[in-house]
Amino acid sequence: MLCDGISRREALRVGGLGLGGLSLADLLENRAQASPATNSSLPGFGKAKSVIVFGLIGGLPQHETWDPKPNAPEEIRGEFGVISSKTPGFHVGELMPKTARLTDKMAVLRAVATNDNAHSSSGYQMLTGIEHNPLNRESALPGPPNDHPSLAAVIRALGEDKGLPSSVVLPEHIWNDGNKPWPGQDAGFIGRAHDPWLIKCYPNENRFDVPGMTLAEELTQLRVNNRQSLLTQINNAQQSLADSKAVSTFNIHAQKAYNLLGSGTARDAFDLSQESEKTRERYGDGRFAQSCLLARRLVEADVSLVQINWTRVVDDRKFENQGGWDTHKKHSQSLKEHLMPSMDQTFSALVEDLDQRGMLDETLVIMFSEFGHTPKFNGNAGRDHWGSVFSIALAGGGVHGGAVHGATDKHAAHPIEGVVRPKDILATVYHLMGYPPHTEVYDPLNRPIQISRGEVIKEIL
Repeated sequence: MLCDGISRREALRVGGLGLGGLSLADLLENRAQASPATNSSLPGFGKAKSVIVFGLIGGLPQHETWDPKPNAPEEIRGEFGVISSKTPGFHVGELMPKTARLTDKMAVLRAVATNDNAHSSSGYQMLTGIEHNPLNRESALPGPPNDHPSLAAVIRALGEDKGLPSSVVLPEHIWNDGNKPWPGQDAGFIGRAHDPWLIKCYPNENRFDVPGMTLAEELTQLRVNNRQSLLTQINNAQQSLADSKAVSTFNIHAQKAYNLLGSGTARDAFDLSQESEKTRERYGDGRFAQSCLLARRLVEADVSLVQINWTRVVDDRKFENQGGWDTHKKHSQSLKEHLMPSMDQTFSALVEDLDQRGMLDETLVIMFSEFGHTPKFNGNAGRDHWGSVFSIALAGGGVHGGAVHGATDKHAAHPIEGVVRPKDILATVYHLMGYPPHTEVYDPLNRPIQISRGEVIKEIL
């Protein structure tokens, strides 16, 4: 027995903490140091304190949302009409009436292009700002040479965890059929310490799998406290080592891990029961909708970036196309019966909720998608993948409300002006968060990595 009543066996188990027993401490250790960001002369610099990525995975159709073509033939325009928005002269698809009333708080990019028609590789480009090698590679897996860090990972590397990790992904990772994860969802070559927290959850059912937030079944709080006590003893006994930078850094990160395990504030952030039924109903009752409400709570708890990925409904008897935006068949039916009403309700609720709480000016919301859809319908009444041009929208956080940048041809098939690339979108996000594109982070070998190769889209600031 040791002097504080811990057995030798327990001491050995505590020693295992540094070898993987408490992964959170490892995640908190070896934080990359960002190069100091200089001020920018462009508007909006540093206005966004946080980012919420509203991820409509599968492809947001430009024709029925931000870039309708009412004068095109029916096989192009589809069966739906257009409605006026809050922005004078700007019309959007008729299936988004609630969002249309909020365009004065939003900027729309109508000429985004990846020139990639595969979910995995086009998605990699949207998440990292780097073209996948090669383009148009479906079911591509993570790994070199396509190992650049995601936006979420870079934000975590640039910032500092304030209780909770500074980047969180909900409610699951992005995957192709066969549970093949897209590349570009993690920290890649800048190191695992900067991976965003992936929280697999069903907040609509109050089910969470939060890494580091729950103790192992056999691990009581007393045993955690005893482990911390032993760690303190070991550090005190090794005073010469404790003076070194490496050990002092470990102490800081280990303490953060222990603090988080016992943090009531962290647990409260995930407690949706603190929200009124009216608020929960306002967002919608689905998994994605309640994840968006959770995202707002995490931002309030000082999380810098929350990414919400659209989840499929793996029951073709209920919805076509697994309830997702990859509408290869019965496109219009899917939009009308499920996709657009859900999106319109949840996105408008999120923007309005942030605005009413005084948070929208400092929170950037990005309606994200990996590509758009083909101008023409296919033989199954669906629209296929289209990376040649598509639309996304941004709200709050320093963007110029009512701005519409870029234009497409008469069929929304190709850009004719104002084309932007994913790298430009990410450069703009970094700018709004106070980081010029030339800002650097460092990989585990202390090599500098520039966070963006794009240009800030000044037209929407």
